[in-house]
Amino acid sequence: MQLHLLTYLCGSLDPSAPNLRRANLPVGWAKPAFDVLQLEDYEWVTSERRRLSEEGIAAATRRLGYAPTDQHYLSGFVASTPERGQWKSIMQAAAAARERGTSQVFIWALPQVLRDGLTIFGEERQVNGFDDVLFPLEVGAEVSVAPSFSTTVITSASGHEFRNINWSQARLRFDAGPGVRGEEELQTLISFFRARRGSAIAFRFQDPFDHSSAGMTDAPAATDQLLGRGDGSATRFALTKAYGSGNLRRITRPVAGSVRVSVDGLEQASGWELTERGAVQFTDAPASGAELRAGFLFDVPVRFASDQLEINRACFRAGEAPSVPLVEVREFGE
Repeated sequence: MQLHLLTYLCGSLDPSAPNLRRANLPVGWAKPAFDVLQLEDYEWVTSERRRLSEEGIAAATRRLGYAPTDQHYLSGFVASTPERGQWKSIMQAAAAARERGTSQVFIWALPQVLRDGLTIFGEERQVNGFDDVLFPLEVGAEVSVAPSFSTTVITSASGHEFRNINWSQARLRFDAGPGVRGEEELQTLISFFRARRGSAIAFRFQDPFDHSSAGMTDAPAATDQLLGRGDGSATRFALTKAYGSGNLRRITRPVAGSVRVSVDGLEQASGWELTERGAVQFTDAPASGAELRAGFLFDVPVRFASDQLEINRACFRAGEAPSVPLVEVREFGE
């Protein structure tokens, strides 16, 4: 059995309260009182106070005498999605801990890592690659669509169920294979697949059953969907589409030129612009209480569901469509 001492350096070594270290890091806890010293300083890390972080780690090491090989480091914590840019500083702090020889480095916590889609590669690179191009084939209504949710269902010994909704929105899956007609389109598909490097790079796909704010396929009007209400200061409002009561789908890939905006029922031809990830940016903040609405066409960000595309030419010529599975990609809006 090992004994671990975990200390939060931002509190234990608060520069504004220097005497705290005597209570929070007493010399009686110096090596060999514990087997492992665990250090955590996420407040300094996420606010990019690197000097405090470096000096705090060095001070704790000197005071308690645990070598880096006898230490663990807990790097960072991103409280909410709008602050996800902090992951860069967190990863830099984790890399620095490894460079100084720290025994184990932890990135925490798992729910936040999953929420923000953090993926660690061997080098810094774009995690969610996206090509702003449309799937090159007109698949029409022949494509199959499968919306899916993730729900954890626990059945107690008495037979009662407890259900946890893991996803607030459905994730779509498509099979675009039935829309491939003729060998020319087959070659286009293969070329497009190779250019996206299989499942590595996402792209736009038009859902033939749902790509308009007005309904399944109707032309959009400026009053279709509620953006929000003005408060006199906010200027940016995200595009969403409502499905029933309270179920809002974030739209991150509207079709350029299709967006129409209204304020209190009056369409606005100017005074706003569309951001890259599907938000309406007003030049001047709408008045407090003003009802803001928008209409739009939109595409779904998807990727190939597999790094392998299987096509049998003989079966294709015999009328059997290839399977081209696509899966929706979750994107952060602005």
